[in-house]
Amino acid sequence: MKTLFLLLLFCHVSSAVKHSLKIFRTGSSGVPNLSEFVGSLEVDGSLVGYCDSNKNIVEPKQDWVKKIIEDDPQHFQWYTQECFQSGPNIFKVWINNLKQHLNQSGGVHILQDISGCEWDDETGEVNGFNQFGYDGEDFISFDLQTLTWIALKPQAVTTKLKWDSEEARIKVKEIDLTKIFPGLLKKYLVFGNSSLQRKDLPSVSLLQKTPSSPVSCHATGFYPDRALMFWRKDGEELHEDVDHGEILPNHDGSFQMSVDLNLSSVTPEDWRRYDCVFQLSGVKNDIVTTLDKAEIRTNWVSPSEFPAGAVIGVVVGLLLLALCITGLFIWRRNNNGFRPAYTSDSSASLSHRNSAPN
Repeated sequence: MKTLFLLLLFCHVSSAVKHSLKIFRTGSSGVPNLSEFVGSLEVDGSLVGYCDSNKNIVEPKQDWVKKIIEDDPQHFQWYTQECFQSGPNIFKVWINNLKQHLNQSGGVHILQDISGCEWDDETGEVNGFNQFGYDGEDFISFDLQTLTWIALKPQAVTTKLKWDSEEARIKVKEIDLTKIFPGLLKKYLVFGNSSLQRKDLPSVSLLQKTPSSPVSCHATGFYPDRALMFWRKDGEELHEDVDHGEILPNHDGSFQMSVDLNLSSVTPEDWRRYDCVFQLSGVKNDIVTTLDKAEIRTNWVSPSEFPAGAVIGVVVGLLLLALCITGLFIWRRNNNGFRPAYTSDSSASLSHRNSAPN
C-alpha cells in the first residue's frame, strides 16, 4: 500500500546537493464542502502531483510526470487506487479511532500527514521522516533511529503505545523511509532533470515604504528554493537590525524572498558600506546589491513634493461643484416655488364653507 501511495503523490526536487520528496495527505470528517481526502507530492518544493477524492481527479503537475504515466500506465492505476480507495479508507479509520481514544463524539476533525525523505547526492545520506497532525496541532511522529513513535502531546500517548506494538507496520514504515521514498526521489530526479535541477537567478530590488521604514532587499523568480539572502556591512554578515522573511512560491513555480534592514541608526554617509547578498545553491557567483538611495524603489511621495497645482485643481473643482448644486437648488425654487398651505383665496373659501348653514 505504501508503495502505491508514494507513487500516487509524486515528489519534490531541489538543488544540487540535497534533494527532498514530501508527500502531504489530509483527511477530514464533518467538514462541509471539503474533500474527505486530498494528497499532493512535492520534489524540492515544487508541486509534482495532486489528487482529490471528492472531485475524483488525479492530476500530474509536470510534463515529465505525464511522460512517465504514458510510458508506464500502471503508474496511473497506482495513483488512482491510493487516492480513491486506500487513502480515504485508511484516513477514515484513523480519524474514527482517534475520536474514540479522545472521547470525541462528533464535530469537525482533520488529520494531516507529511512523510518523505531528504537525500544528499554527494554523501548518499538519507533522512526519512513522518509526522501527523490532528485538528491543527502536532500529534505524533516517527523516530527512524529507534523505530518508535513519539507522542507530541499527552493525548497521543494511547496512539503511540498502539502503533509501537504493530511490528509489521513499523517495518513497512522503515522500508518506505529508507528505500521506497529515496528510490522514487532518484527516479523522478532522472526523469525531471531538466526541470527539477535547473538554476534560475532572480531579479533583486531594494524597496522602502517610507523614508523611516526598513529597506527591503527583495529577490523574485529564482529556482530552486535552496537560497540564502542576507545583509552585510563592510563585508561582514549582519545579524542585528535584520529581519529575514520566508521563501515563498510564485504562481509560475519559481520562488521569492526578502530580508529587511533597519537603518534608523545609520547615517546617510554610511549607506554604501552596506550591501545585500543573494546566494543560490549550486551557483558559484553571488548577486550583490549595494545599498544606494538612488536605487531604492518606493511609492511614497513627500508632502512638500506633492504637486500644488493638483491640490488647487481639486479644491477649485469641489467649489465649482458646490456652486452648481446651490445654483440649481435656487433655480428650481424660483420656478416651482414653495407652495404655502393656504392662500388668501383659499382662506376665504374655507371661511365661507365653514360659515355656510347646515
